Amino acid sequence: MVLIKSLFRKKPVDLLLLLLTWLSIVLAAAVLMLVVGYVLINGLPHIRPSLFAMQFTTQNQSLFPALVGTLMIVGLSLILAVPLGVFAAIYLVEYAKRGSRFVHIVRLTTETLAGIPSIVYGLFGFIFFGVFLGWGLSLMSGSFTTAIMILPLIMRTTEESLKSVPDTYREGSFGLGAGRLRTVVRIVLPAAMPGILAGIILAIGRIVGETAAIIFTLGNVARMPNSLFDTGRTLSAHMYALANEGTHPGEAHATAAVLLIVVILINALSSRIARLIKSS
Repeated sequence: MVLIKSLFRKKPVDLLLLLLTWLSIVLAAAVLMLVVGYVLINGLPHIRPSLFAMQFTTQNQSLFPALVGTLMIVGLSLILAVPLGVFAAIYLVEYAKRGSRFVHIVRLTTETLAGIPSIVYGLFGFIFFGVFLGWGLSLMSGSFTTAIMILPLIMRTTEESLKSVPDTYREGSFGLGAGRLRTVVRIVLPAAMPGILAGIILAIGRIVGETAAIIFTLGNVARMPNSLFDTGRTLSAHMYALANEGTHPGEAHATAAVLLIVVILINALSSRIARLIKSS
């Protein structure tokens, strides 16, 4: 309290900025808690065992096939996008000439792709993967489309994480006789791993919350895919279908609650892995 009074006397503008910062934090936390509380309060009472039946019927409105489809498309998308995005970012930061025209063009293209609406990705995936390549509405079409969607996000977050690692780390490694590859693998990547995992968490959130691109490429059939070229449904598409029909609002709220819980668990697991990597 004494510090605030002293700050108010000496620099009233700083006090005003401090109060605005705390107000923004409180408002952001309040909005977040309001959304989470609304979803859980309206969804948890409608969760019942029949929602986790192996097969979807008009009686049980099971979300389990959609849950499996969500986990499958998240896994396949990350397998496709994470190595490509991380390796591309490593090349741009560690190997390419800093400030070169090529690096500038790649960054500009990446930022442009990150701002494209998801419906455009859905139309591209439907035309290219579904029609041109003949994959149709399938898990492969959906996974490749969402992988392209999250690739710019992973590249940019990885690139910024690598750039945040001090150059003294690299110089010390070079001074001890390590090569560039060993320096990147043993020194730079572990230091940047928390930021990289944060980007992957954001990418997962975009995948599980995507609806338009998924319906255009994966489809919206309430069943578990039997193969990579079979159609299916994700939790977001399942929730959209139930809410759009208007006859199962309780099941739609329950699906939203399950989707929120899945995202929270994935984020908690990723944060745990980041802490383990950072402490090792």
